[in-house]
Amino acid sequence: MDSSSSGVSYKKADASYFEKRGLSRYAGVWSLWALGVGAVISGHFSGWNFGFATGGWGGMLVAGIIIAIMYLGLTFSIAEMSPALPHTGAAYSFARTAMGPWGGFITGLCENVEYVLTPAVIVTFITAYVNSILGLDPVYSPLLWVLFYIIFLALNVFGLELSFKVTLVITLISLGVLVFFWISAIPNIDFSRWALNIGVGPDGKAVELPEGNGSFFPFGISGVLATLPFAVWLFLAIEQLPLAAEESVDPKRDMPKGIILGIITLMVSAFMIVLLNPSLPGVGAFHLSSALEPLLDGFKAVYGDSGVVLLGLVALTGLIASFHTILYAQGRQIYSLSRAGYFPTALSITHSKFKTPHVAMLTGAIVGLGVMMIIWFALGAEQGGSIIGSVLLNMAVFGAMFSYIMQAISFILLRKNLPHIERPFRSPLGVPGAVLTIIIAVVTLLYQVQDPNFTKGVLWVAIWFAVAIAYFAVIGRHRLILSPEEEFAMEHKQAALNASAAKA
Repeated sequence: MDSSSSGVSYKKADASYFEKRGLSRYAGVWSLWALGVGAVISGHFSGWNFGFATGGWGGMLVAGIIIAIMYLGLTFSIAEMSPALPHTGAAYSFARTAMGPWGGFITGLCENVEYVLTPAVIVTFITAYVNSILGLDPVYSPLLWVLFYIIFLALNVFGLELSFKVTLVITLISLGVLVFFWISAIPNIDFSRWALNIGVGPDGKAVELPEGNGSFFPFGISGVLATLPFAVWLFLAIEQLPLAAEESVDPKRDMPKGIILGIITLMVSAFMIVLLNPSLPGVGAFHLSSALEPLLDGFKAVYGDSGVVLLGLVALTGLIASFHTILYAQGRQIYSLSRAGYFPTALSITHSKFKTPHVAMLTGAIVGLGVMMIIWFALGAEQGGSIIGSVLLNMAVFGAMFSYIMQAISFILLRKNLPHIERPFRSPLGVPGAVLTIIIAVVTLLYQVQDPNFTKGVLWVAIWFAVAIAYFAVIGRHRLILSPEEEFAMEHKQAALNASAAKA
């Protein structure tokens, strides 16, 4: 079968092709909720706090609200699209139906960058925590990377049920840790003295105000906008939930509930952590603006240094939850593009017993680890670690933000061009919510460009894109498979054409 208008060619695979690529259904509402929250929750343990250096406490709070609005627009959009297009492809599937094969491939490629590199970044944070807690020499960090990858790949490969149970348990533990911190912190906070202890020095950079009581917006409105990229870390990866569509018991019913419950949970947690963590005596917004372990610092402020090992291990739970769940997403994302022929089809073969995309997960892990190892051994432990934690992080964020724009555009186009497809859930924010998502995402990207690490990250993303697009242009587009995502898109495109012809 040929689709010359898009410059791609299809073949219809036989039953044995899909038998080798079968998935199992297990996930209900709470499994989906845990998958979404667990993927994000590490961002409440560390990373978000660097925004204090660009916006102060007030800037971080308002930036968080703006980004929360962006994610509301995004999550309500995907909550509508996912049950309407209940396929593993998620973002690629939405864009494929709305914008054709090339639009689907580019969107899928954006997510591919995010899901391959984000676990790599998180595992470096996990290793840094472990090294700090146990006093290990950082020179052995690569061995810990490999160990964590092996453990959590195994949990993801050896059965869907096991993977989702682990996800639910560690997500609940992570949230429990955060709730325990909030309860511990509330009686001790001194907001005006500590949260507002950032001023602006002669060089325009943040300085500590010893007595606190500083400005709510020490850097003005520009500081709020400059803080938007850091606020993204409070919600990044919630969008992975639709990747579980073909492993959900009832995606049309459960997927919207899981997504909406997830974003509400994260919004409450984000507000509490931004309010309480910098308000503790001896901590403060200025210190947190450069802290690698903000939650651990908060625990120390309340309970002292005596239980630092235990508290450190507790603070690890959020990072572990995100690492585990994003490995899940990584495998499904590569699987869906491979099953449809955009990536080599061998990557989508699933385990004969456990029905999990083990080849895709292993391949994604090898690429992520390979990139880390090359950087580490080429630049050395100190510089290499810094690059992994900055440039790779910015590469992942760029991929994510660009995919948000593409998904919001897909939502608008689907509302316009396919108004009659079954939509078990309709976004209450509609097209205006999607437009707002696009605007905020574009503004966030513009302010990220000011970070030199972001510029380096975008350069390497461009190389990643160039290689993948060259493969697709020369080979992949001639070998596409009529997977569920592709069949759905083509059937509804033809139905729309027939409807237009009938009106004419």
